[in-house]
Amino acid sequence: MKRSFCIIFALLATIAISAQEKKDKPSKPEYQFTTIKENPISAIGNQYRSGTCWCFSALSFVESELLRKGGKEVNLSEMWVVGHAYHDRAVKYVRMDGKMGFSAGSGFGDVFTVIDKYGIVPQDTYSGMNYGTELPEQAELDAVLKAYVDAIVRKPNKVLSTAWLNGYDGILKAYLGEYPADFSVDGVKYTPETYRDKVVKFNKNDYVNICSFSDTPWYEECPIEVCDNWRNFNGYNVPLEDLMRIIYNAIDNGYTVLWGGDVSEKGFTRQGIGVALKPEKKVKAGSDQEHWVGKDTEKKDTTTVAKLPEEIDEVTDSLRLDAYNRKMTTDDHGMHIYGYAKDQNGTQYFMVKNSWGENNKYKGTWYMSEKFIAFKTLNIAIHKDALPKDLKKKLNVK
Repeated sequence: MKRSFCIIFALLATIAISAQEKKDKPSKPEYQFTTIKENPISAIGNQYRSGTCWCFSALSFVESELLRKGGKEVNLSEMWVVGHAYHDRAVKYVRMDGKMGFSAGSGFGDVFTVIDKYGIVPQDTYSGMNYGTELPEQAELDAVLKAYVDAIVRKPNKVLSTAWLNGYDGILKAYLGEYPADFSVDGVKYTPETYRDKVVKFNKNDYVNICSFSDTPWYEECPIEVCDNWRNFNGYNVPLEDLMRIIYNAIDNGYTVLWGGDVSEKGFTRQGIGVALKPEKKVKAGSDQEHWVGKDTEKKDTTTVAKLPEEIDEVTDSLRLDAYNRKMTTDDHGMHIYGYAKDQNGTQYFMVKNSWGENNKYKGTWYMSEKFIAFKTLNIAIHKDALPKDLKKKLNVK
């Protein structure tokens, strides 16, 4: 009896000591951010279970451009763009005999082209949610469209009928809804084209893509070689130093920046931090957010960063190219940079608007470190006047 008591007492003592040690062990510091510069943005969107970050981020950028010009805040229709982009992509896919990518993903230039070609409408006019859910859930639509165009590419009748594209557009109409020919906003009647010109005041020619690939000549246009760039847009190729200078120059002068890059590593967390850590394998799951940072967004973040400051000492052009060539940096996600801040240690971070709703620590904003952006950027899009004057001249951007 006494022996048993001693054993129990010893176990309890061990547990108590262990608990005290755990309690006394210093926890990792919380990030504390101080905003240095931020520019106006519209409300946070939620792409949910759809691969449409390219559209949400680019329209957010267009909405900020309107605010920068002194216009009112608008909420533009993502699915208007998605539907028209899917139409154009199907036409090209069939013409190319299926020898190109066909998926929900795309690029910023696709959004600009759709607005230029078809106009744009407000979200209230065209939600695109014609399939029974409140938020985008498009896996079924994506699968149906891919199966349809693949059947057409096989040419069962040897020669294509004149009906295939109407049939394809019928699928889009069933899922997204019929496109409005005209609509009214605040008592004023518009078409998609007049809304683009009179309200949004968007001109595709005002915007440029910038990339940074050290195996390609600097200060020349070069292809952005990712599968989702199905329209084959080029970017102006600049060294990393100039890429970062462009981003800061844009923000400091009231512009925002469209960002495309890699968010697959542990340094990009569900709670809203992005730091440059060593890469690890991608996560696969349901929603776009779950796909990159794991499930259970309400759960405490388990993908914490290792330390403050970051692990990678220096980002170089050669490091970036190596990660790109080895598929460690891939075309994962599009977001919208609108400012920058510092943490309590003086490390600088960009303030980035995401399209995963407000269910992270910073209500839809991610703080992505300067090194993360330097390492994981594939391309950016900006207003041409956001370029530093010397670079604008060097790139011959008019």
